[in-house]
Amino acid sequence: MVAEATPTVPEVEGSSLRVRGASKRFLTPEGTEFLALDSASLEVGAGELVSLLGPSGCGKSTLLRLIAGLDEPCEGELFVGTEPITGPSASRGLVFQDPNLFPWLTVRRNVESGLVARGVKREKAHEVDEYLRLVGLEGFADSYPHHLSGGMAQRVALARALINHPKILLLDEPLGALDAFTRMKMQDEVLRLWEARRTTMIFVTHDIDEAIYMSDRIVVMTPRPGRIERIIDVDLARPRQRSGADFLQLRGEILELMEFSKHALA
Repeated sequence: MVAEATPTVPEVEGSSLRVRGASKRFLTPEGTEFLALDSASLEVGAGELVSLLGPSGCGKSTLLRLIAGLDEPCEGELFVGTEPITGPSASRGLVFQDPNLFPWLTVRRNVESGLVARGVKREKAHEVDEYLRLVGLEGFADSYPHHLSGGMAQRVALARALINHPKILLLDEPLGALDAFTRMKMQDEVLRLWEARRTTMIFVTHDIDEAIYMSDRIVVMTPRPGRIERIIDVDLARPRQRSGADFLQLRGEILELMEFSKHALA
C-alpha cells in the first residue's frame, strides 16, 4: 500500500502585528488640529491577510503609514512581533496605488533598487530572477516602465517590495487605478503571491467585494475621525465565488453596517 503524500504547507514568512490605542492628529493650513485616527487597536497574526475597509478619508492610509513607520502616533503603540515600531524598516514593505517605478530603469533594475537601497545587491542579486518569475515578468526583465501595462507595472512594484523579504507587506489601494478586469486578475495575483510566501499583508481598500474576496478578516472603519467599527471574519473557502450566496450575504451585511455607521455619525 502506497502512503498518500502529505500536502506541502508554505512556510510562514510574516510576523504578527499589534496596534494599541493608536491616534493621529494633523494640523490644517489654518493652524487648527483635526483627529484623523482615534484610538485604533488591532492584532494581526503572522501570515494573515487583513483588509482595512472604509470610505475615503476614514484613516485607512493614516493607520498604514503608522504601521510603516512613516508617521508617529500622537497616542498609542505599535509592534511587529515584540519589537516596537519606531520608524521605517525593510521588514515592512509598502506598495502604493501608483507603482512609482523609476522610468529610466529597466524592470530588472527597478526590482534590484530595493537591494541597492539596503546595500545588499551583490549578495542578493541572484534572487532577482526568482522574483521576476514569481510575478510572471521574466520575459520583460529588460523592458522599461513605459512598455508595461498598469497591471504589469504593479507586479514590478510587488516584486520590488517582496525581494526584501518583508515580515509585513502594506498595500495602500494598490489596485485602485486599474480597470475592473485587470483588477480582478491582479487580486488573484496578490493572493497567489501571499499563498506562496505567507507574508503578513495589510490591504487598504474601499471596495467591499475586493475586501471579501481577498481577506481572512475585514477591519471596517468609520468616517473621520477614523475608528475601528468592527472586525469581521471571512469564513469562506478559497477560491471564493463572487456570485455565491454566502459572498453576497456577507456583502449585504457589510453594506448595512457601513450605512448604519454613516447615519449614526451624521
